[in-house]
Amino acid sequence: MAALSSSATIFYSPSLTPFTASQRSLSSPTRIRSSPRVLRGFHSLRNREFHRFSQNVTAGGRFNSFSCNCLSAVSTTTLDYEFTDGGKEVELRLRLKTGETLSPKDISVDADGTSLAVKEKRNGLLITLLETNQLFEKIMPSETIWYIDEDQLVVNMKKVDGELKWPDVVESWESLTAGMMQLLKGASIYVVGDSTEINQKVCRELAVGLGYSPLDSMELLESFSKQTIDSWILAEGEDSVAEAESSVLESLSSHVRTVVSTLGGKHGAAGRADKWRHLYSGFTVWVSQTEATDEESAKEEARRNKQEREIGYSNADVVVKLQGWDPTHAKSVAQASLSALKQLIISDKGLPGKKSLYIRLGCRGDWPNIKPPGWDPSSDTGAHPSFS
Repeated sequence: MAALSSSATIFYSPSLTPFTASQRSLSSPTRIRSSPRVLRGFHSLRNREFHRFSQNVTAGGRFNSFSCNCLSAVSTTTLDYEFTDGGKEVELRLRLKTGETLSPKDISVDADGTSLAVKEKRNGLLITLLETNQLFEKIMPSETIWYIDEDQLVVNMKKVDGELKWPDVVESWESLTAGMMQLLKGASIYVVGDSTEINQKVCRELAVGLGYSPLDSMELLESFSKQTIDSWILAEGEDSVAEAESSVLESLSSHVRTVVSTLGGKHGAAGRADKWRHLYSGFTVWVSQTEATDEESAKEEARRNKQEREIGYSNADVVVKLQGWDPTHAKSVAQASLSALKQLIISDKGLPGKKSLYIRLGCRGDWPNIKPPGWDPSSDTGAHPSFS
């Protein structure tokens, strides 16, 4: 397989909140009834023009970035809805207010690649039934159809990726933790970055959400050495700690369904470019604090960071840029991490299998250009072919 040519970054600001005071989240969806129903009207968006959502994944160069607000951006005035995934299509049913006779002209449905807005005209006012700029994944807006089915408004959307199962219509913590299982295929996750505390808290949230086992390299090292990391550094130096953590990561590299929190700072193995041999066995999330005030600046900073190959963290699969840190926001940062990983794996669904192959061949350091069995990194001349 060719060299990994893309990565992803997300900008997260603690000032962002999931919902405004007037917004409410969708409840858990229920299953569609299978009994026959009488349909009134049938409308397609196929012939309409669409304004493309500006925050979709953008292609170009080695570093493909995408952005989101790391939160479920959903506005709705109704919590009564039904959702089902039919394979290549998904269907959303919103219950309309009873006792009113509505015609198609009273309904407005606007769909884009990752956004959906459904509104109803009531007493001369346009009421938002649902509005989100983060559907669980991309749809084909021109293939969207809708109709009124008795007391329900039915919106049928065709998925771009018909193989991906949608747990819900919107991307949220619940849908991401449920949906990522089919993408990760058991691959482990490593949380890296300069702050050990942040790594630990994000790791725990990810482990709980995914049902993975949480592992903390700091706890493992302190338990083994019978001393704190600070005492170890004073006694033997930062290099000794980094070398020891590298050994711990080697022992964990064959594990599956784990989330590993790594040490931050100069004494952490992940911050050293020559200590990544076993970190490549799983998906790595670099949680990085930034002084950037907007997502464009954060993405540009991430691009520069990825080019600084002497920084170990630049090897990470995805980057989450934090504008400030508050421990109470750890779950939101974990959600941002899963969103970034989702987009990365969807862009190359062979990545989990490639990670598994890398482990089976012994984590030899030849990521992402995996060499054939028998390759010896100590005698490499650079002339070996890689797997495709």
